[in-house]
Amino acid sequence: MIYWDMYTHESGFRFLIAATDKGLCFTGSDGQEVEELVAWAHKKRRGNPIEKNAAQLMPYKRAFDAFFEGTSKQFDMPLDVVGTPFQMQVWEALQSIPFGGTCCYGDIAQAIQKPNAVRAVGGAIGANPVMIVIPCHRVIGKNGTLTGFRGGLQLKERLLRFEQGESRLN
Repeated sequence: MIYWDMYTHESGFRFLIAATDKGLCFTGSDGQEVEELVAWAHKKRRGNPIEKNAAQLMPYKRAFDAFFEGTSKQFDMPLDVVGTPFQMQVWEALQSIPFGGTCCYGDIAQAIQKPNAVRAVGGAIGANPVMIVIPCHRVIGKNGTLTGFRGGLQLKERLLRFEQGESRLN
């Protein structure tokens, strides 16, 4: 079973979150809501029923509140992410990027000891099912520009500015 609900922060920041009994499995983009989850689940978790369940998602909502209110700089929640061994390796490397920090795709490729796999790293980052928690928003282009992000470049910029202390999320 995949449980889902919308997460809304007082700043107006809003996205869908979904979890199984094992842990958080998906965070969606604002505005995409259930359609994005259904498409992802059909592709990655075929056969898992989906049920809206606010109570089941409360621990995750509290963790997001702590993050966005600045009382926690990392997420301490169980995850239930499924990917290829390469994707899992990339997602693990992403979790080592410190709050407020950034790196480029090549840095991640180096970190996983596959320096020639920069494009594949980009593909694995794009497949990250739990953006923000696995902080793919902290990966920028080699020249310092903001590059693709499933949640949109505006959200990516907003998250980076928040983490670097330049602004609150509103």
